[in-house]
Amino acid sequence: MASHRKSRTPGTRVAGIRTPALATAALTSVALLSQTATAAPTDDGKPSLEEVEKKVGDLYRQAESATEKYNAAKEQTAKQRKRVDTLLDDVAQRTQKLNDAREELGSYAAAQYRTGAGVPDTATFLLADTPQDVFDQRQVMDRMTGRQKEAVDDYVTQQSETMKKRQEATESLRTLTESQDDLKTAKATVQKKLTDARELMARLTAEEKARLAAIEKKKQEEAARQAAELARQQAEQQQAREEAARQDAGGSDGTGSSGTATSPSPSYGTKAEKAIAFARAQIGKPYVWGATGPGSYDCSGLTQAAWKAAGVALPRTTYDQVNAGTTVPVSQAQPGDLVFFYDDVTHVGIYIGNGMMIHAPKPGTYVREESIFYDGESSVHSVVRPA
Repeated sequence: MASHRKSRTPGTRVAGIRTPALATAALTSVALLSQTATAAPTDDGKPSLEEVEKKVGDLYRQAESATEKYNAAKEQTAKQRKRVDTLLDDVAQRTQKLNDAREELGSYAAAQYRTGAGVPDTATFLLADTPQDVFDQRQVMDRMTGRQKEAVDDYVTQQSETMKKRQEATESLRTLTESQDDLKTAKATVQKKLTDARELMARLTAEEKARLAAIEKKKQEEAARQAAELARQQAEQQQAREEAARQDAGGSDGTGSSGTATSPSPSYGTKAEKAIAFARAQIGKPYVWGATGPGSYDCSGLTQAAWKAAGVALPRTTYDQVNAGTTVPVSQAQPGDLVFFYDDVTHVGIYIGNGMMIHAPKPGTYVREESIFYDGESSVHSVVRPA
């Protein structure tokens, strides 16, 4: 994937997730890429290969960002549609009750008409425009029997509640329309970014595409090296924990603990194994924006489905998934943890150990196993252990 990182603003990164060794590795990566590519502009005014690579990468990143907005709008639209349906059903039921109450009042009016007693009284309520009109007619209420008053009270109550629910349904329909508009906008944005990226790539010559492939290969080699370094650090930390546990176990009080603040519980490990097994079974399936399986996935759709297989319900979007657990340093990431990327938190993968993850990278690619440093160490936003 092309490099497309944005400048970070101070304070946006979770404290403690970067390590000196990895920062050095990132600088090495930059140096290697600088030596590999030619950044000089072309004589014919065309953008350089690096400029094209960055532009394509930016477009794919923007498409993924728009995808998460699409996912959020789609989820909101579904919830709003469900609420509208519920309100409309409620309005229908209350309207029926209102009609029943009106018919009961009508029966009293008819009886009064047949006996010639108080003909206008009950009929007055049938002609009232609002519940307030009914309450204002105190003199009529005084001439009614107890059952008639109950019928009027029921009618007034049903009319008031029906009017209230109709207003709620109207407001919900307006909100639903806005959600649908947001959904259309996000969808159009995704499609536009993808089209622009494909058109840029289509303009490249075979030689330029080969050079881009060479740059990408160098990036992946460096990403693999960084993953190996992370794996080494994690192994050393694990050895230190085990040594500390042995020393505690040999103490006089026998109350030592082998755990740390970020060590997952045994139950988490069992769930994580199920989530990873599911994710691994999806390798090779295409990335499709907005997809949640089973034939294709986008990034958050994959992580949501994987943890669902383990019995854990994650939210739909990366924006919500990043808050669905405990943040831990990258150096202490454990299999099953979620790795989030970029300042706007628009990409996510599921950590499988040794600096590697399974993720759905971007349009045109497939679910695959890859270094968490596939787009550079600085692209990692945070690591979250699902609750």
